[in-house]
Amino acid sequence: MTDKPRDSRETGERSSSSATAERSAQCIALGADHAGFALKETIRKHLEQAGYVIEDLGTWSEESVDYPDFGRAVGERVVARQSDVGIAVCGTGIGISIAANKVPGVRAAVAHDVMTARLAREHNDANVLALGGRVVTEAQAIEIVDTFLGTRFAGGRHQRRVNKIADIERDERASATRAKNAG
Repeated sequence: MTDKPRDSRETGERSSSSATAERSAQCIALGADHAGFALKETIRKHLEQAGYVIEDLGTWSEESVDYPDFGRAVGERVVARQSDVGIAVCGTGIGISIAANKVPGVRAAVAHDVMTARLAREHNDANVLALGGRVVTEAQAIEIVDTFLGTRFAGGRHQRRVNKIADIERDERASATRAKNAG
């Protein structure tokens, strides 16, 4: 059985610390494959207790699934502004971050410690955090997540660099469109 991501608004499932949670509370898209499932659940519970609104996009078990489905789902929620940021978990964080980064507008960063989590937000304006369920402990993950969510983009010289990333993305999309129209 394939456990594909579902939109919780379609299924009626919504995980939050309160059924009346205000939209002003930061909304986080959360997704994982089977290797990240246990860590995703730990993160979800922690964030709910902290008052965040969680859009749990799955998976919902340790049954084998494909991480690109969940990286994409998290990325799409963030880019559509249905969630403020995303957190994606697979075995290493690498595969799911690659998948999320294929969604135009996503800046997913793998973090294995608080320094990389802080710099991902501060310097790169990362909007998706990727973690490795086989790489970090639960305690480390909570610390990394809290750091990521508590750090703001510094702007300044870093904005110029983020703009250049967006330029690359725009140019690649335009090139793909030209190639498609020529063929």
